[in-house]
Amino acid sequence: MQEILLHVCCGPCATQSIIDLHQESYNLMLFFSNSNIHPEEEYLARLNSLKVYAAQINIPLIVDDYDPEEWFDLVRGYEMCKEGGDRCKICIESRLEKTAFYAKTQGFAGFTTTLTISPHKNTTIINEIGERLARKYDIIFLSKNFKKKDGFKKSLELSKQHALYRQNYCGCKFSMEK
Repeated sequence: MQEILLHVCCGPCATQSIIDLHQESYNLMLFFSNSNIHPEEEYLARLNSLKVYAAQINIPLIVDDYDPEEWFDLVRGYEMCKEGGDRCKICIESRLEKTAFYAKTQGFAGFTTTLTISPHKNTTIINEIGERLARKYDIIFLSKNFKKKDGFKKSLELSKQHALYRQNYCGCKFSMEK
């Protein structure tokens, strides 16, 4: 069974993604790397909900450093971009790069992300970024579209079942303001 590092944006998005990966017989570890989330109270609400869920389903969780200043520096000049535009690509790439680097340095077979479960995210772009980073780090990226087969709808149902905190915006200050 291959060990895969799963980048997780929040507990609700993790639910169905984890089920899909377990059905494919992957052994998972969760990686929470989300310096984009604003404000810090929101970051902590998502992280704490994920910690509870990870404990319930007995999957280890690694929490990356929270460094919103670094994230704001990355997207400086892209503040006015529309959702899904260049700012989002930079954001996704920065989080997936941290995931790929951690996976490679810690001996995982590969990595993937829960981001593709969202109907608001472009799966093709996310998978292209992941595949590019996989080549850079010489590691496997599992290109997934977790929203297929009603994945997003199932994640909503599972979130309710597990009483997970569910946010109403992607995460960054700019998505909050839209």
